[in-house]
Amino acid sequence: MTVTEAISYIENYGWSTTRLGLGRTRALLAALGDPQKKLKFIHVAGSNGKGSTCAMFDAILRRAGFKTGLYISPYIQQFQERIQINGENIPDLRLAELTERVMGIAEAMEDHPSQFELVTAVAMQYFWEERCDIVVLEVGMGGALDSTNAIDAPLLAVIANIGLEHTEYLGSTLAEIASAKAGIVKPGTVCVCYDGAPEATEVVARTCAESSVPFYLTDFSRLRPIDAGLDGQRFAWDGKPCFLSLLGPHQLHNAALVLTGVEALRSRGWSVPETAVEEGLAAVRWPARMEVLLRKPLFLLDGGHNPQCAEALAAGLDQLLPGKQVIFLTGVLADKDYESIFSLLLPYGETFVCVTPDSPRRLPADKLRDYLTGRGARAVACASIPEGVDHALCLAGENTPVVAFGSLYLAGAVRSYLQKGTVTK
Repeated sequence: MTVTEAISYIENYGWSTTRLGLGRTRALLAALGDPQKKLKFIHVAGSNGKGSTCAMFDAILRRAGFKTGLYISPYIQQFQERIQINGENIPDLRLAELTERVMGIAEAMEDHPSQFELVTAVAMQYFWEERCDIVVLEVGMGGALDSTNAIDAPLLAVIANIGLEHTEYLGSTLAEIASAKAGIVKPGTVCVCYDGAPEATEVVARTCAESSVPFYLTDFSRLRPIDAGLDGQRFAWDGKPCFLSLLGPHQLHNAALVLTGVEALRSRGWSVPETAVEEGLAAVRWPARMEVLLRKPLFLLDGGHNPQCAEALAAGLDQLLPGKQVIFLTGVLADKDYESIFSLLLPYGETFVCVTPDSPRRLPADKLRDYLTGRGARAVACASIPEGVDHALCLAGENTPVVAFGSLYLAGAVRSYLQKGTVTK
């Protein structure tokens, strides 16, 4: 099996439908010898910021000298990004070999595993065979019934910011969604929680109390922003100066969650020196999250695709580009709440360059253009994402920033196209 064949097998449309439940994952892992039972985890759930949170934990733990596994979804440009060790994607040969092994088990199962379940099994086996010291594990959807929850009690159960999402699966209220995400809390773990909507936080705290799990609530009063620029932002934590390479005020709150998590790890006997924390936060990279792809003209890429992400992007623009209008390059999925997204971002747009994301759920560029012009915006539609990038840069000239946002499907294509040329970061 080649890596192309492996990825094609995993992404087979026949088992792409989301099916929550742990039975299939547990059967796969049991047939592999339960590799997950031989690993230690930081398990991260949430609606917004969990990917950035995972990246920060990974960067800090690597600098503390640990061999780290990182499991994330979705990917931006390359499937292999989903499974990493010490910041390196899983090699093609290993992905192909492990997929072939997992495929043999999956094909014998009456109820064929989903895409996500297959990848989870491949990742667990890879992390075990490579003897990772600790794995930072991002939940795919929800928590309680997510494939990643086939693990035993993790070292830390981390709950990032919770918002309304996947309501057809997780519930229609913040409390219901929080209950699903708090399903990663098990006796024997320690929980670290983002201090967000009170109705969500209360559910997580109650779940911890019922399971006698220590509960660390992030205290944002310990955080003080100092200044920010295109290279990152300075802040103080308990009065101590820190530097974070990620952009946007929301990332400081994610960093506070991670710093609280580091304290919880230390309480469990893990040695994480302050130098590792400082170096990890300063060096962390997380693509397509207010990422600077070009400097002249300034080109920012953000994979934000829901109202909470749009609110964070607006706050980032206020911080980095106060009072400036931008050229937006945008494409969205038809099933997203794009009306709320654009209500937040319309005031920042000089022109909206509309493109069609590469997804069956896409909203065609001409329909998005018509919607935006109906809202009083200046908007044009382009036939392809490369054409949209070129047109946005042409409109921008040297002085007007370009901001690409709306979908991770768009983000990967934009990033790949710009990286074919000379990209200055």
